Amino acid sequence: MTLLIGLAGWGDHDTLYPTGTKQGEKLNVYGSHFPVVEVDSTFYAIQPPQRFEAWVNGSPATLSFVVKAYQGMTGHQRGPAAGSNDPAAMADAFCRMLEPAQSSGRLTAALFQYPPWFDCASRNVRELREIKRRMEGFPCALEFRHQSWFDGGMRERTLDFMREEGWIHSVCDEPQAGIGSIPEVLEATDAETTIVRFHGRNVANWNNGGGPNWREVRYLYHYSEQELTEWKSKLQKLEQQSKRVAVIFNNNSGGHAAGNAKTMMSLLGLRKPGGGDPLELPPPEPEQLELF
Repeated sequence: MTLLIGLAGWGDHDTLYPTGTKQGEKLNVYGSHFPVVEVDSTFYAIQPPQRFEAWVNGSPATLSFVVKAYQGMTGHQRGPAAGSNDPAAMADAFCRMLEPAQSSGRLTAALFQYPPWFDCASRNVRELREIKRRMEGFPCALEFRHQSWFDGGMRERTLDFMREEGWIHSVCDEPQAGIGSIPEVLEATDAETTIVRFHGRNVANWNNGGGPNWREVRYLYHYSEQELTEWKSKLQKLEQQSKRVAVIFNNNSGGHAAGNAKTMMSLLGLRKPGGGDPLELPPPEPEQLELF
């Protein structure tokens, strides 16, 4: 059984990188701290396979990838641009992009996170079956944002559906802020892999999608050590249900994700990929001499 702790994205976690680290070097440095990373840029655009191949080749072999599905595939993209989307073409391009990670054995899962308006309805169940068919051969994780999938007696039916269709469950720690958020459901649906994503608990800003800076504040949250300790036994429970549990900290808005992830690793007795203490401080930067 394996627990992997990592972050959503790798470019913005300044505490991980020595001064002067170039953008193209950051993923390699990131891989010395954590064994898994969530690729978020793929939500905004399907990346060229060559770029993904460069990420795979330019990072440690110990690093695996959770790759967020393109927004056109999950219904986040609306308006004229969405109208021209061809589901088959999007899925084909997305699978080709994933191939370098898949062929190297470093793809943890493609993550399909659906929007708050994707409710538990027959049309959406059909859509999930169709996209799973198009993604055949690739491990796929499913995360909901509409409470109806787990409310009103639907919890077990939803979990059974995910097991039958071969979906990996993406378990969430997120604000409980009405119908646009889901409860904590500590059940694996795949014997190989489970994903856990920590979104923070910023209740006040979770549903503030119309605010001018909502992306900056939605995930603004720092988990206390007590809150992380409470999750220790929960992760260990999931670890008994799946061979691998990938834990992603997505509370990036205030720069808290990396510190929280390292604290969680320490609480679980985990080491960095190279064997070091996750809480070990980096060596001090060379002091600049004042010449004039």
